[in-house]
Amino acid sequence: MTFERGPMQVDFWFEFASTYSYLSAMRLPARAAQAGITLRWRPFLLGPIFAAQGWDTSPFNLYAAKGNYMWRDMVRQCDRLGLQLHRPDPFPQNSLLAARVATAAAEGPQRIAFIHNIYLAEFSEQLDISDPDVVAACANAAGLPGDIMDRAGTDPVKHALRQTTEEATRLGIFGAPSFTVGQELFWGDDRLQQALDWAVAHG
Repeated sequence: MTFERGPMQVDFWFEFASTYSYLSAMRLPARAAQAGITLRWRPFLLGPIFAAQGWDTSPFNLYAAKGNYMWRDMVRQCDRLGLQLHRPDPFPQNSLLAARVATAAAEGPQRIAFIHNIYLAEFSEQLDISDPDVVAACANAAGLPGDIMDRAGTDPVKHALRQTTEEATRLGIFGAPSFTVGQELFWGDDRLQQALDWAVAHG
């Protein structure tokens, strides 16, 4: 008797204000497709997770040496990947509206395009992703429905984003990007390939 293996799936937990999530989001679709892996995009908010640790901002702001290293590393990584990088001001950006729109959007290529557009607006074009006009332009360019901004402000969407953030907390997620494969947690852009490899080996 033979048993079929279940579908290989990786949950990608990302925060729009996260620098390293930008790197992962821009290359993950192609990497996952090559590996035959289904991706589940999980936008969440790091703010409540940081607050629970007593932080009122990004650790890259709280610890100067860590922040200085991160920005230099981002320059190196973006050069390697062919991505533009312009440091957002302020950093971190308020990502609440963008996360709500991503939560409201249906799974599919338009949603992924919106996610990419937000990251490019923030880290390549140095735009303010808390600005509704910027977010709406990213949504329109991605082909999302015309009422997506209105739906992003509804109670069910707000509740869904809170639930996703609470789920991330329960899973022990403490930073972004993170990847989960079943019960396995992988943290950081440098663990992207390891997460995909694990899904292939254990799917």
